[in-house]
Amino acid sequence: MDYVSALVPPVVMAAFFIGLVVTIVKSQGGPNKAKEDAAVDAAFSHAEAARRTPHTDGA
Repeated sequence: MDYVSALVPPVVMAAFFIGLVVTIVKSQGGPNKAKEDAAVDAAFSHAEAARRTPHTDGA
């Protein structure tokens, strides 16, 4: 019975990991893709605008 108690934790962790991977793969693309792409594009444009804006420290 020691082998059963030794194998249960890795099997449970593997099952949860497989479930996590399946969830991530299913959430890619589809209707969520447009929202994710828009959020990334907005972040890039915001960062680009901040980089191009000259900063003055009032001196």
